[in-house]
Amino acid sequence: MRIGIIGAGALGGTFAALLARAGHDVEVTARGAGLEAIREGGIRLTGGYGDAHVRPAAAERLTERPGLVLVCTKAQDAAAAITANGAAIDGVPVVVVQNGLDGVATAERLLPRSSCMGMLSIIAANYTEPGSVRVTTTAASYLGRGDGAPDEEVRRVAALLSGAVPIVAVSNFRGAQWTKLVVNMLNAVPAIVGRSVQEVVDDPALRRVVAASMRECVRVGVARGIRFGSLQGLGDRRLRAFARLPLGLAQVLPWSMRVRMGSVPNLGSTQQSLRRGQPTEVDFLNGAVVREARAAGIDAPVNRALTALVHEVEASGAPLPAERVVAILESDGAD
Repeated sequence: MRIGIIGAGALGGTFAALLARAGHDVEVTARGAGLEAIREGGIRLTGGYGDAHVRPAAAERLTERPGLVLVCTKAQDAAAAITANGAAIDGVPVVVVQNGLDGVATAERLLPRSSCMGMLSIIAANYTEPGSVRVTTTAASYLGRGDGAPDEEVRRVAALLSGAVPIVAVSNFRGAQWTKLVVNMLNAVPAIVGRSVQEVVDDPALRRVVAASMRECVRVGVARGIRFGSLQGLGDRRLRAFARLPLGLAQVLPWSMRVRMGSVPNLGSTQQSLRRGQPTEVDFLNGAVVREARAAGIDAPVNRALTALVHEVEASGAPLPAERVVAILESDGAD
């Protein structure tokens, strides 16, 4: 099948390489140095899925109408990227591979003739050099839409993509988005202090902040009436129990995630954006928790503070001392 991939960064590059290796006709979109590198040398994938070197067609916009589209941009870039490619993809099935809560709704609004689905990926991949991606953690990705069971099209697309990389069609995709949002709370603190996720979770003081942001995220979801979806061993019952834990015990959640990562440094997507000098998607991660809390009539002080600190690092271009992060809990009084 001809598959268009909008955004050839860490995840887009990973899916492009794996789908091309599986025999699909892949075209990717990229910009600047990334586009130049892919045109000249293709995409080189290393790490957990083995080595692959593929040479997909590449342009700033898709040049041919594909049979399926994967939107793999950062959340803040999705609307502009979808609009730029609208002529080629409106009416084509679209899979939004994105963090945050808004990606599928954005695609549906901009592509009224397309059937839009969402995909949540737990794959950890580092993209710090144009045209080169290293997978540090392999994992299944989760495809679905809405609150119900996966429909026939979702199951068909999941089966198609699974020929290249494991994809699971899931029920309650909206709830699964919230579960992934909890997982994404691992991103902010490493980005602020300039350390890997493993190093942050190994630090007891920083681990408490990560746990506090996760617990706050779950509490906000509960306040919004969310039934959390099942994702990587996490589900509604476990997360609701986690939300009631004192902070000392709540640290078991980030620790269990760190154990699954192994020893290859995981920078997290937010820190990778900072290292490339690009805006982060923190407003769609920690910032989303803040907005959802406001809609529920409550506060989210930990995630509000983390959002502000990530923006401070964006503006300065330099990591902040760990003490600035630890002080969040002192001012919040989290137990």
